[in-house]
Amino acid sequence: MATLINTCFLFLLVCCCFPTTLADRDEPYVGVSIGTDVSNFPSPSDLVSFLQFQKISHIRLYDADPQILKSLAKSKIRVIISVPNNQLLAIGSSNTTAATWIQRNVVAHYPETLITHIAVGDEVFTTIPSSNPILLTAMQSLYSALVVANLHQDIKISTPCSASIILDPFPPSQAFFNQSLVQTLLPILEFLGKTGSPLMMNLYPYYVFMENKGVVPIDNSLFKPLIPSKEMVDPNTLLHYTNVFDAMIDSVYFSMKNLNVTDVVVLVTETGWPSKGDSKESFATVDNADTYNSNLIKHVLDRTGTPLHPEITSSVFLYELFNEDLRSPPISEASWGLFYGNTTPVYLLHVVGSGTFLANDTTNQTYCIAMDGVDLRTLQAALDWACGPGRANCTEIQPGEACYQPNNVRNHASYAFDSYYQKEGRAPGSCDFKGAAVVTTTDPSHGSCIFPGSKKTSNKTKDTVNNPDEASGAPRLKPFVIISSRRTSAIHKGSRYFIAVAVLSFVFLFLL
Repeated sequence: MATLINTCFLFLLVCCCFPTTLADRDEPYVGVSIGTDVSNFPSPSDLVSFLQFQKISHIRLYDADPQILKSLAKSKIRVIISVPNNQLLAIGSSNTTAATWIQRNVVAHYPETLITHIAVGDEVFTTIPSSNPILLTAMQSLYSALVVANLHQDIKISTPCSASIILDPFPPSQAFFNQSLVQTLLPILEFLGKTGSPLMMNLYPYYVFMENKGVVPIDNSLFKPLIPSKEMVDPNTLLHYTNVFDAMIDSVYFSMKNLNVTDVVVLVTETGWPSKGDSKESFATVDNADTYNSNLIKHVLDRTGTPLHPEITSSVFLYELFNEDLRSPPISEASWGLFYGNTTPVYLLHVVGSGTFLANDTTNQTYCIAMDGVDLRTLQAALDWACGPGRANCTEIQPGEACYQPNNVRNHASYAFDSYYQKEGRAPGSCDFKGAAVVTTTDPSHGSCIFPGSKKTSNKTKDTVNNPDEASGAPRLKPFVIISSRRTSAIHKGSRYFIAVAVLSFVFLFLL
């Protein structure tokens, strides 16, 4: 537990339930998905303690793990549980199986564990189309079991969909669902409307950008401020779009409208940006992941809605809580997390104007230290760079100085890394050292060795070590983090959603 508590850093969340009707849609929240392909995944009790410490109030699970659900009891954390794709056939073929599933995974835990939604499958239309005919039946069977348990008003049933079920999405006003899916999809949308449930969508501007580089600007994908001439304009509605995410959401609403469905809201069950990629994924960087997620969070909390529906702000689940290091290549597949499995942050998120939220950390301070498990040769190379070209102040780790002991590479590297990190103003990417370092909220100072940025006083001098931000009088850029769970087939997460923008029929205009 000490590791969990000591490595926690910021997280901001709006604590409210997702609106289930168009009349009740003014309380959006940001949640986090939790995938489990992690080599050092925390125990259920440690996981819940970490979530509580981070003040995370909404999570999405990709199954209905009984131990996690049990540990969530009385935590006030709201959770989406899931029916894995490999269970769809059994549930869709038997009302008894569906009723048993509800008894075992819902009734046994609710209301002590605040289950809000059941996600039936994940991207069924695009990953296992052979199950399309039984998807609605499975949803109806589960709903009937909820009715018997008198929980149908409290727990909503839906199915997460890939953005690739929408064709011709740009401009949004021209969007429509893949016609081959309409026969199955329309009854599902009608079911969602009748039960007051949202349409769950997994939306990834990252894949839109990667598939359409040169057409979709990176700034539009990252929510960066745009001058009017750079905004995307729908020529049919004259609506201005400042970011790809809003355009994706509106394409969903237009697609539903084309089927005369106007009473279903969108819940974004996955979105995010990878922090690392291979040679073909040069835009999968810490800076871009920080920028996308930070700006997305602010966008949701600002409650500005979309150009089509400014009165509706979709709640979102960030993908994802932990880097899933056990996932198969490409590298980006293991690099969507906001934390490593040991709960130390992959990077700090910055939400301009929203303040700093470092749980139970009154100093709002972070440090950069050597990561556990990194070999000494790698640490030595990073240490040499920090104290050399990096121009970190390494005086205190020289022989006879306060931080020389313990005299080992790991201790000296941690001091040098933190010196460089604080010198750079704790900027995104300044605590990496090619994967040798990690950010922590635990002050690594010990004895008379005071690390840069610490507010502790030296036993020898009793002088306070200045925080570089405070010393300069500069405003502190305040970090924060949020979270979301595992994808079944990440390579399909909207990866070809916006191919249509490159063809001649593309009429989304960039004003010149």
